[in-house]
Amino acid sequence: MADAAVLGAAVFLILTSAAPLRGDRMGNATRSIVTAVALIALTGLAACEQKNAYVAPPPPKVTVAAPVERPVTLYLEATGNTAAVNTTNLVARVPGFLESINYQDGATVKKGTVLFTIEPETYALKLKQAQAAEASARATATQTQADYERQVELVSKGSASKSALDTSTANRDTALGALQQAEINTKLAALNVDYANVKAPFDGTVTARKYSVGEFVGANSSPTVLATIVQLDPVYANFAINEKDVLRIRAEIRARGLTEADLRKVPVEIGLQTEPGYPHKGTLDYASPTVDATTGTLTVRAIFDNPNRALLPGLFVRVRIPTDTIDKALLVPEAALGADQSGRYLLVVNKDDVVEQRNVELGAADGTLRVIEKGIEAGDRVIVSGMQRAVPGQKVEPVQATAAAAPAPKG
Repeated sequence: MADAAVLGAAVFLILTSAAPLRGDRMGNATRSIVTAVALIALTGLAACEQKNAYVAPPPPKVTVAAPVERPVTLYLEATGNTAAVNTTNLVARVPGFLESINYQDGATVKKGTVLFTIEPETYALKLKQAQAAEASARATATQTQADYERQVELVSKGSASKSALDTSTANRDTALGALQQAEINTKLAALNVDYANVKAPFDGTVTARKYSVGEFVGANSSPTVLATIVQLDPVYANFAINEKDVLRIRAEIRARGLTEADLRKVPVEIGLQTEPGYPHKGTLDYASPTVDATTGTLTVRAIFDNPNRALLPGLFVRVRIPTDTIDKALLVPEAALGADQSGRYLLVVNKDDVVEQRNVELGAADGTLRVIEKGIEAGDRVIVSGMQRAVPGQKVEPVQATAAAAPAPKG
């Protein structure tokens, strides 16, 4: 464009100098051409100068939102594992052949259900035998008691000797001892009849059997485990609290004057790895009286109703316990937080639309939001999207949004 302007100026000078040498008609035409050429050259030069001028870009757009202000419950968070309230091995308490198995492997049974039967007829006969021996011993005791009473009466009248009374007394005492032994044998035989029927000690689910019908069980020195029954409702959750939290919680308990009964009402929430949040609600059940010196933690247990068997013993769980409530907490999206060597920070747009970096102190997480304990105020405009375009100390064009619904930053 500069070359064209120079060329136009040169043509203008040549034609101007040549114009007076010719006639007026020729001069007028020449002057018209010269004027047109000059205007074209000057227009091109002006256009070139306009194109090269620097124009500052507009301020970048960022999305801002005021912190969400609402009550927030503070939680003590931990991890733990579920455990059965009751787990018992079903053992053969009397020796004999396994006559029947009365359940399906993995079945849920009620307390008192007969699960295994070990030669019941044999032990029923032994019970009858013991009962017969008891009846005989009772008859003998009755007879010796009557003889003793007669001897006492005769001795009082002088009709019998003292030695005869002593013999009668000994016979009576021996008979009474034999009766007592017979009664004990009867009770033992009755217990064995009961033990021949292995029953569920509580409501629960029974594992697969370990022996088959016809096998001889209960003869070893150690108990023969036939199966295991597990109670799944309710269920425990065991977890640990670190020493620092233990001291803080104990101080709060003393300050509030809580009793052991009050502590058992403290709500506890748990969630499985595949579950969002903490859908299972329970209460505190037990806390160890001592802190483990090797780990610096206190063992704690909570109990949960489990009617649908959603919780199985041994599962990993996330645990949280409410500890306090903040009436007016300030929350911002987690995505709005940045980090550098000085710690965590937020970018805030001031009243002049200039970006400021605020160092903040973080509190508890609440879903996708984070409590800010220090560093911002309720009316601040926090940048929640477009942080990569915001530079502290420079102007931006803020677009208002709601913190709870602000989009996550892109790129």
